[in-house]
Amino acid sequence: MYVIPFKGLKVGNHNFNFEVNDEFFEKFEESEIKEGKFSVTVDIDKRATHLDLLIKITGTALINCDRCLEIFPYRINCENRLIAKLEEEDSGNGNADIIYYSADEYELDLGQHLYEFIHLALPIRRVHPVDKNGKAGCNPEMIKKLNELLIYDDKENDTDPVWDGLKKLINNKN
Repeated sequence: MYVIPFKGLKVGNHNFNFEVNDEFFEKFEESEIKEGKFSVTVDIDKRATHLDLLIKITGTALINCDRCLEIFPYRINCENRLIAKLEEEDSGNGNADIIYYSADEYELDLGQHLYEFIHLALPIRRVHPVDKNGKAGCNPEMIKKLNELLIYDDKENDTDPVWDGLKKLINNKN
């Protein structure tokens, strides 16, 4: 579905467009994204020995907030580059941005690469964005509940008995 038939392409620049939607993410059980819609543009510079691919992805994914667990839309706009080399096997350089194809292959399937590029564009910490007034977009009821369940209390736990023995040793510098 996300395949580029490069065999019949002439040397030079070519352009391909794809749409990525919920159906795409359903094919990956481990996907953190269950819903999303993206436009993908692949600009190819075909040369005699390799293909130079510039992949532009724009769209929105629905992801879970790490703080309040509600789903919110997250905008993704990224560019990635891949080089497809005409070689029979991987030369072992370990570069993830280079893929290899043999002379008898005629197309590149970009599905796995698109999946990885979209997921790598997600932030490590996923929380609702702050609005123009500086207020977090998290569910206020959930934040209230989390604060009620918070165990740590500064006034009651000024000292920790586990560390008291170590503090005595540090303070007793004999």
